[in-house]
Amino acid sequence: MKYTAGEIGKFLNGVIEGNPEVEVNSISKIEEGTEGSISFLANPKYSKYIYKTKASIVIVNKDFEAEKEISSTLIRVDDAYNSFASLLELYNKNKEAKKGIAKNSFIEKSAKKGKNIYVGHFAYIGENAKIGNNVQIYPQVYIGNNVTIEDNTILYAGVKVFANCKIGKDCIIHGGTVIGSDGFGFAAKSNKDYKKVPQIGNVIIEDNVEIGANTSIDRATLGSTIIRKGVKIDNLVQIAHNVEIGENSVIVAQVGVAGSTRIGKNCIIAGQVGVNGHITVADGVMVGAQSGVTSSVKKEGSVLLGSPAIDLSIQRRSLILFKKLPELQKEISRLNKMLDKLKKQYID
Repeated sequence: MKYTAGEIGKFLNGVIEGNPEVEVNSISKIEEGTEGSISFLANPKYSKYIYKTKASIVIVNKDFEAEKEISSTLIRVDDAYNSFASLLELYNKNKEAKKGIAKNSFIEKSAKKGKNIYVGHFAYIGENAKIGNNVQIYPQVYIGNNVTIEDNTILYAGVKVFANCKIGKDCIIHGGTVIGSDGFGFAAKSNKDYKKVPQIGNVIIEDNVEIGANTSIDRATLGSTIIRKGVKIDNLVQIAHNVEIGENSVIVAQVGVAGSTRIGKNCIIAGQVGVNGHITVADGVMVGAQSGVTSSVKKEGSVLLGSPAIDLSIQRRSLILFKKLPELQKEISRLNKMLDKLKKQYID
């Protein structure tokens, strides 16, 4: 499907600079732009490409100032990155949604199916499961007994949702993710052996949540592990039993959150962060990559870094000192030698 610059500009509330009739039918990165494609420029580091890109249309910020001639038609908007995201969303919606139930899928008779659903090859839907309208279940997805999946949710290939879990509306769960596997619960016995503690709770995922590939969210021992609405979770994340993640928080790759921890709203937890169990993290907290959160964070909007994680400004000063430790050690040794000489001189 082709769109003109004028049509796209109207959709994005943008200002056209160039030919409003130029047409595009594909999307490209600015450095790889080809004739008939649309791209965007948001990061100033990529500004050099706008002068040589072959993309027919480029979305830019309203305050962008060209240093030389640009052959592409520009669409000026308030925020080029967000506008391009809106365009990608439109592009996705215009792709034909999959529908129909594959013959070699298996759905238990007691399961309830909504309208316009898609169930791919070798998918399984368990007893008393409830599948909402327009749900897409890709091949080899497993949905256990008594699972609820609400309208417009997509489960990509290989997702596993175990018994009694609930997934809200407009969610996207990427391939290989496991929801509702047993939490890591073991009681130490006197002979140093371990007794498994049955995990009889579930996982509740609210509306508009996206979960990346190969992430694990464990069922609660009792009650529920809860992912609140609007949460975005990256690939390869481990969420343990009875954890609660607040609305619109972002959890990035290889984060591990230990059991019974409460993470607040609008938090950002960067890659490879470890979060201790049975603690609380306040709303709006940001944690830098490879940090370790070992105790509760009570101050809203805190920015933390390091292991154990401490205030960013303190950590930065500490890192500067850490880099200078070899020099400081030499200086201390030199001063100690001078002090020894002075002591000998005065004592003698």
